[in-house]
Amino acid sequence: MSTLADTGMLTTVEEFGLDTSAIDQNLLDAGVVDGSAYGIPIGANTLSLYYNAEVLEDAGVDPASITDWDSLTAALAQVTDAGHEGITFAGIGTEEGSFQFLPWFWGSGADLTDLSSPEAVEALELWKGWLDEGYAPNTVINNSQNTVWEEVLTGDFAFAENGTWQVNSAAEAEFETGLVQLPGKDGGVAPAPTGGEFIVAPVQEDTARYDVTRQVVECMTTPEGFVETANTFAYYIPPTAEGQEQLLTESAGDPDLTPWVEAVQSAEGRTSDGLGTDYPLISEALWTAVQNALSGAATPQEALETAQSEAEAATS
Repeated sequence: MSTLADTGMLTTVEEFGLDTSAIDQNLLDAGVVDGSAYGIPIGANTLSLYYNAEVLEDAGVDPASITDWDSLTAALAQVTDAGHEGITFAGIGTEEGSFQFLPWFWGSGADLTDLSSPEAVEALELWKGWLDEGYAPNTVINNSQNTVWEEVLTGDFAFAENGTWQVNSAAEAEFETGLVQLPGKDGGVAPAPTGGEFIVAPVQEDTARYDVTRQVVECMTTPEGFVETANTFAYYIPPTAEGQEQLLTESAGDPDLTPWVEAVQSAEGRTSDGLGTDYPLISEALWTAVQNALSGAATPQEALETAQSEAEAATS
């Protein structure tokens, strides 16, 4: 959104006179640049922690006990001691790697303006520690979110970080699955990054066309329009409380989307803290640091110090 807005090709919602008061602010913020909103989210997705209920039962782990980093790591020790695989995630050297690392980064209290903070180092040490202890496989270094799910479907893993787009596959798996929220370091739900789509309106020479554009936008952003979009993309979460309530009513627990509504309500836009077009440059430095730390090319501290220097140079 920030990249498109920076080209000057988009109008603002204020210019259109669109009412965004019902939109969840954390979702709207992903399309805000320099204080102006350049679009309306029509559906959001995010990440959470899937689990294999059969593996946890065999290892004697109660998923309700997963409330912070320590309890998750303790659970990973239990399942690996019981002969199972612990956790898998996508640490690939692309935006997907940053996307998957951010819940742990933000969940530590770290901020994208300071990649080498003590909190950021703790988050990367967490991931590296899981590899060193055998709680996560070395494949995570090259895993995309799709290959993570391929590992999940083997039935060997206790936990996997993935998104709403796997809801149907999880329901159809040959084993019972469940969901717990990604935990913050000291408890609570960690902010995961938002994905999804915005509806935007391009700048047009013939401003008389804006009336029709406004009608299209308003049609798509009714509660019914949001739910239709959510179901079409299987599943997006509507960006308004009314749309979320209607989605949960219509889904009627099949699948149960309640945890995903909660996850989206706690999510955070990758550019919503004012980073704008600097975000991709910072993200590349971050995913490179993750790669270097997980592969053993550098310690988490060294990797993130280099990342911060690279980010500062790229954005100055």
